[in-house]
Amino acid sequence: MIVKKIPILQGFPALETVKYLSKAKNELSDYNPIFYDIETTGLSRYTAFVYLIGAVRFEQNAWYLYQWMCADEDEEALILQEFYNFLIGADCTIQYNGNRFDQPFLEERYRKHKMESPFWKILSLDLYQLLKPCQSLFKLTRMKQPDLESFAGIHKRKFCDGGQCIRLYKSFMKKNDADTAEIVMGHNEEDLLGLGRIFTLLSYKKLYDGEYRPVQGILLEQELKLVLELPTDVPVSVSCGNAEFYLTVSGREAKMLVHLKEGKLRQYYKNYKDYDYIPGEDMAMPKSLTRYMDKSLRIAATPQTCYTWFNCDEDFLNNEKKQMQYLTHTLSFYLNNFNK
Repeated sequence: MIVKKIPILQGFPALETVKYLSKAKNELSDYNPIFYDIETTGLSRYTAFVYLIGAVRFEQNAWYLYQWMCADEDEEALILQEFYNFLIGADCTIQYNGNRFDQPFLEERYRKHKMESPFWKILSLDLYQLLKPCQSLFKLTRMKQPDLESFAGIHKRKFCDGGQCIRLYKSFMKKNDADTAEIVMGHNEEDLLGLGRIFTLLSYKKLYDGEYRPVQGILLEQELKLVLELPTDVPVSVSCGNAEFYLTVSGREAKMLVHLKEGKLRQYYKNYKDYDYIPGEDMAMPKSLTRYMDKSLRIAATPQTCYTWFNCDEDFLNNEKKQMQYLTHTLSFYLNNFNK
């Protein structure tokens, strides 16, 4: 078994940033997140095996990267045991597509070797699942980890991809070549360092989750301008919009322009299945009320038609609570539907 441990000198987020974006409730001194990534000889967890596990944790006031690589298939149980011990005391694991691939694969390999799974008490944060809602905001056609790395500013990798690593690892098992092992471990190291870089993209999720504060509302002819203060910086400036709204996000500030219709704004609602849309009134109403209406006057609401109208007046422009009530449902609607 090949074992490696190196400090990460730059490019990884501060521990307090990881704690905040993970929404962890632990004291910072007790918080123990584990980033990890695995390399396997195939996609099937029943016929392939894990030949390399890489992980990152915070210790001695710094991030350290660990790797355990099998010299051959017979050492799989050894690296599984090392990783099991490594996860003792962990608060959460952080991976990319780990809920669908890495963790189920490892759990099956632990089962095959008649070993207890280390995951049953540990929270899993899958960055793919958490960041998938932001795909349109990032203007990405794919959501593979290298795509997000490129968006975050990592434009080039030095080592080969995962498919090439399998061929190289099989060559390594035959020849025990140190240079080949370095290439394979280098790819895994790049994956781990990339996890740290794209982790900060979770800051955009604050827009979807309503974690911001409106600090200014201005009426500009037939447009409303809202300035929002975010709780943390976003790493890359982004913008999006359509004929109805436009949003820019930079640093710790978001600016939103919304088109008015005769001085009125649409208030969208998330629970559209509880509403009917009334075409004659151009508004939605709760089904608890519309059930008494003629069926010809109503149709089931969709996310796009589940709204009412209200006046964008001085009271609204100067009332943070009303602005938050408006934004909580409406901004998330715009973010999820601006390119439709």
